Amino acid sequence: MDFAPSATATEHLDRLRAFMDERVFPAESVYAEQRAKLRAEGAEHTVPPVVEELKAEARRRGLWNLFLPDVSGLSVLDYAPLAELTGWAVDLAPEALNCAAPDTGNMEVLHMFGTPEQKQRWLEPLLAGEIRSAFAMTEPEVASSDATNIATTITRDGGSYVINGRKWWISGAADPRCQIMIVMGKTDPAAPAHRQQSMVLVPMDTPGVEVVRPLPVFGYSDQHGHCEITFTDVRVPASNLVGEEGGGFALAQARLGPGRIHHCMRAIGIAERALRLMCERASSRVAFGKPLAEQGVVQQQIAESRLEIDQVRLLVLEAAWLIDRVGARGAATQIAEIKVAAPRVALAVLDRAIQVHGGMGVSDDVPLASMWAHMRTLRLADGPDEVHLRSIARRELRRYAPGD
Repeated sequence: MDFAPSATATEHLDRLRAFMDERVFPAESVYAEQRAKLRAEGAEHTVPPVVEELKAEARRRGLWNLFLPDVSGLSVLDYAPLAELTGWAVDLAPEALNCAAPDTGNMEVLHMFGTPEQKQRWLEPLLAGEIRSAFAMTEPEVASSDATNIATTITRDGGSYVINGRKWWISGAADPRCQIMIVMGKTDPAAPAHRQQSMVLVPMDTPGVEVVRPLPVFGYSDQHGHCEITFTDVRVPASNLVGEEGGGFALAQARLGPGRIHHCMRAIGIAERALRLMCERASSRVAFGKPLAEQGVVQQQIAESRLEIDQVRLLVLEAAWLIDRVGARGAATQIAEIKVAAPRVALAVLDRAIQVHGGMGVSDDVPLASMWAHMRTLRLADGPDEVHLRSIARRELRRYAPGD
């Protein structure tokens, strides 16, 4: 296996480092101030102006839509270190590059499976960063870790589909720029379990769509919102079907595979920033007569963090390398492994960094607490750890099944 980035990826990485240092990191405090002002004005989910400024600058520098190989010319392996670097400023950098979830997954679905009309109406403005989108799969009434449980109905009625159901944790749906959702529901409850579901495009302003509330995460309110949404006799044209009827489960797997890679890459960046903050704090703080950096227990925490980050990075790079060669389906085991391992490592490093910071670590004076909340959520998003561990175990056990 060769994990060396291509010359093009190396060039992108150099430009991205400069962009992060010159524009993104200085913008973090501006973003926080602008969000606070918008919140006070009752516009909690309106994008702060600095985000659009960063987007324009990223596009000017050629750092745009890097996640999509057919657009950027980068392989998944090439994209890995770029995504990791955006994890250092996860609230700003991914969106600045038009590489933020859930838009990335939705753009991939439309790019692979959308009709020419769907691509023109929705994919093109998403690729241009003019609108945002949402992906509506998770439901409060069922265990959505098993996607075959989904109860929202999508019923054919002449030239339309009629949607009824309730979704929640629909990321991005509170953002005023969010104009379109990909909604997953059941079109044929009598079909085999994995052929019951379909996906349809539902504009946010369709009658019957109600954003009930945005949900906080450990007390943090996301700018884009993680929303509960009800669908009451929502009617869309049959041409809004994505792919084929009964293909929703397969589309979900195609969508979530690359998305899990992106999340894990960014998780490593979050862990790296936490480690830097830990080292800086340990070097500047004195306790019991000497710097924390000279305390054996702190040195061990730093060393353990470096070991874990480097190990999980190699695992993520292996998964990216395999996707480039055999596709997401062929790399399913490795994707499941990193989806469990990367958030675990990030959380472990964050926990140590918080501990070294003492009381400051749980405040908003440093980003560690919000980063921890984000990473803890990732152990549930795109499938909880238990689902991925189950699939890993099943593949492992098959190797030792009698007769094999």
